[in-house]
Amino acid sequence: MTVDTAAKLPNLVGMDRAELAALVESAGEPAYRTEQIMRWLYERDAGSIDAMTNLSKAFRAELNSRFRLERLQTVLEERSRDGVIKLLLRLHDGYTVESVLIPEGKRRTACISSQAGCGIGCAFCATALGGFNRNLSAGEIVDQVAALERAAGEKVTNVVFMGMGEPFQNYAQVIKAAKILNDPWGKAIGARHITISTSGVVPAIDRFAGEGLQFVLAVSLHAGTNDVRDRLVPLNRKYPIETLVEACRRYVASTGRRVTFEYVMIDGVNDGPEQAAGVIEHTRGLICHVNLIPLNEVPETGLRRSPEGAVARFAEQLRKGGLPVTVRKERGADIQAACGQLRRSAALQVP
Repeated sequence: MTVDTAAKLPNLVGMDRAELAALVESAGEPAYRTEQIMRWLYERDAGSIDAMTNLSKAFRAELNSRFRLERLQTVLEERSRDGVIKLLLRLHDGYTVESVLIPEGKRRTACISSQAGCGIGCAFCATALGGFNRNLSAGEIVDQVAALERAAGEKVTNVVFMGMGEPFQNYAQVIKAAKILNDPWGKAIGARHITISTSGVVPAIDRFAGEGLQFVLAVSLHAGTNDVRDRLVPLNRKYPIETLVEACRRYVASTGRRVTFEYVMIDGVNDGPEQAAGVIEHTRGLICHVNLIPLNEVPETGLRRSPEGAVARFAEQLRKGGLPVTVRKERGADIQAACGQLRRSAALQVP
């Protein structure tokens, strides 16, 4: 078999329980093979089909004739002073994505990407500077967690879809990946330890509300008025704050689960009392939580983080308005691994 032919075979990494069960049945193998293969792929991180030693040689040969087992390639690993690990990972076609592992007490949180690049164009985000290349497959999403576990030598306990890309513009593959991460035969990560973030793709929020899933929803708000959000998050011109928050209200009504609003604090742009008042007014009566994120600066944007005093005043105004608030601690900034700083490496792009 030539390399080109092998590359055209479907990758086992990214197949879910139902797909593997159908594969096993089509091969005339007993049903328990489904669990065996799934655990090799996602629990044991097998590097080849031949490594699945509790499968018969004949079955492994058949799998090798019909499928490939391909992992993401780590081309660069960086470690922060505070223990954060950032990986630059090469996809099969040469595009690259970044993924981050954040240790905190007993938690090991993987921040993973859903797209190579991003087309949303948020004004403060490094990923936006490189534009959009393509969506990732479920296998490419899940395998970022495996790559981070290999680098750390520890199991991931939490996952946030807050890396490169807009997850809800790759909805089907993101949900499939999240289910594999949650599956007891997959990564066995609790559903409430998996957070999916969106910049505000309203139809997808409504679709997500109807899925009956326990994954956490985070929404990137970043402003209290439409004129400011139009500047920071261009998607706001299609789905303005009122429309976005109404979708969040439908989500809460359908699921009974709260929404987390992410809010990047930018000096002189969205950190004043008018913006705080707008957030309070728009979210009045909504079960939600506001997560304030002092801007992790990207030199090309020209934007600066809000001073600590401004963040504290903003947080206090929200609390007085009845909103629960936390201020996110900066992690991994010394290796450009903090929120909003992930980008693809143009020097490593092959296509």
